[in-house]
Amino acid sequence: MHRYVLLLAALALGVSAVEAASVQPSGTWHTLDGKPPLVIAHRGASGYRPEHTIASYTLAIEMGADYIEPDLVATRDGHLIARHEPLLDDTTDVKSRPQFAERRSTKMLDGKSVTGFFASDFTLAEIKQLRAVQANPARSKEYDGKFEIPTFEEILDLRERESAKRGRTIGVYPETKHPSFHLDLKLQLEERLLDALRKRKLDRPDGPVFIQSFESANLQYLHTKTKLPLVQLLDDGALQYDAAGKRVIGVKIPQYSDKRGGAAPQSLEDVAKYANAIGPWKRQIMRDVGAQQLLQTTVIEQAHAAGLRVHTYTFRSEPATLAPEYRGDPQLEYRQFYALGIDGVFSDFADVALSARK
Repeated sequence: MHRYVLLLAALALGVSAVEAASVQPSGTWHTLDGKPPLVIAHRGASGYRPEHTIASYTLAIEMGADYIEPDLVATRDGHLIARHEPLLDDTTDVKSRPQFAERRSTKMLDGKSVTGFFASDFTLAEIKQLRAVQANPARSKEYDGKFEIPTFEEILDLRERESAKRGRTIGVYPETKHPSFHLDLKLQLEERLLDALRKRKLDRPDGPVFIQSFESANLQYLHTKTKLPLVQLLDDGALQYDAAGKRVIGVKIPQYSDKRGGAAPQSLEDVAKYANAIGPWKRQIMRDVGAQQLLQTTVIEQAHAAGLRVHTYTFRSEPATLAPEYRGDPQLEYRQFYALGIDGVFSDFADVALSARK
């Protein structure tokens, strides 16, 4: 029996979605293409190593992740490096480097005044003097100061090397971080990203690449420049629901100072005109309605009906990150989403996501 039918039957009997998901038979999937959901290593194996380092990506590959996910920002001299934000303050040791003390500056970032150390004020040679640190206070600091900041080219080299070594295709899932901010600085991310992919013959319709962004104008621009699949990320508040809180009735994506135009999407069908997938927060699919209850929405079904895959973020294993319904067991959360037909999960712990997928 199909796992989705079993899930509905279990819910009709009053069994929780989590308990129903835990008994789904393997081998059947309710994904858009019927294939197993992708495990996307979020910032690498960031649950075990400082995020966005070669060590973190390598560990994720060793675990068996389908894709590794680098967030990309630009240096002053135009190189793409992997950092979660344009700011270096929390993920590097820049604050302890006296030679860079005067680089602290204030800039407008997504309409807000932000003060800190921006990658765009450093050359790549200067970035290479820094070392990564663990930004999550719930995780070990034992690897702080041991790993440098990688370029996108170095990550692509790792992907190619490890794919050949392991006899399997490892995908790369880059995110353009704050593209409007970079455009205003004349450090456009998109062409640099595509150039790097073209050099490795990855910019092709069947290339093992997804390109993602929380902004829409740059994705609409990319839609005219590449056949690679594009992913519209959806921040909390980007989806509007009906009175019952279950069905999506509108999409609202913030518009920043991007001069390239493009109409802001108002629906999932609008998103499907330029993107191949959406990346919603997992609490937009299973909504927290209080009283230790999660409300299942129709996001996945509606996206699939529009021809969009659904890759949801972010799965973590620390008990504090799990809803009470999962009783401290992250595998229950994965199994629930797999049973619902999710097409991919962004996970800090790729090994746990893969174990739950078996």
